[in-house]
Amino acid sequence: MTVDWTEDPAAFADPGWTSLVDADPEATVFHTPRFLKVYWEELGAGEGLEVASVQTGGKVVATAAFATDGDRLSWLGGFDVTDYMGPVGSPQYRRRAADELMAAVAARDDWRRADLAGLPEQGTWLKALAEGGRRARLPVRIELDGVAPGLDLPASFDAYLSGLPSKLRHEVRRKDRRLREAHPGVRVVDAAVETVATDLDRFASLHRASAGAKGRFMVPGMELFFRRLADELLSDGTMRLSFLEADGERLATAVGFRFRDRFFLYNSAYDHRLSKLSPGMVLAAELIREAIEEGRSTFDFLKGDLGYKYRFGAKPRRVCRLLLDRA
Repeated sequence: MTVDWTEDPAAFADPGWTSLVDADPEATVFHTPRFLKVYWEELGAGEGLEVASVQTGGKVVATAAFATDGDRLSWLGGFDVTDYMGPVGSPQYRRRAADELMAAVAARDDWRRADLAGLPEQGTWLKALAEGGRRARLPVRIELDGVAPGLDLPASFDAYLSGLPSKLRHEVRRKDRRLREAHPGVRVVDAAVETVATDLDRFASLHRASAGAKGRFMVPGMELFFRRLADELLSDGTMRLSFLEADGERLATAVGFRFRDRFFLYNSAYDHRLSKLSPGMVLAAELIREAIEEGRSTFDFLKGDLGYKYRFGAKPRRVCRLLLDRA
């Protein structure tokens, strides 16, 4: 096996990268070149791009996108907006590809510290990369990156509710009932290509009205990132921008991604003037319902060990980082 490196952003347009995503059962929307291209163009300023392709017999069997910043090496994607990161490739070549990739990383002399985050603890890439790093005589540490609570979805929403502890089940039903009593016509509406520009205006305004770090998150550059994601991913249904609407008012909003049999709840906000009615919680419950109706098997709340996620019965799933420090 050999590893080729390129700094050329034209790599994002290589259909072979998408084929490797398709071949990897652990890949997510965050591993796709479509997502990473938008990240690179909107939030990757100041970072160097390095795309590694692992080849055998003239065939590319794994690809990984890295970012360089001074003497620091990381996966391309950014810790704040890309929940899962790392290589993609066929499981058939996992160990050998990880060995060659880490040997190629070890051979580079432009980094002193590598922080390779976003690797699910239960995934096969974490172990393969750690072992490959050790075989390349790199100092390897595995640490916790975060927790991504998630739900394994049953065949129906009624079955989902029945599987919750009684206290949580009653809470979900009570919040839904209370909001519908106050707003009988409440419904979930989704942005369409024709409306997404103005819909994102409301999404951003709800964010900015939030308290604390959430309110400070939606700076103009971040808003542009969401708009670019919508340009790239909304039309084919990968990205979903949803609102809980009543009487012509948008009470809560959420951005999520459909990918294979999973739904990723990426970002959300609600009108804090209506906090007693819990519109954000009601919207999340409706998104779970619709994910089940679409036949999804997993509802992933993504990174952030926040209490509200566990009120839907989510279970913690650890995400790790591989740390490599040179003396």
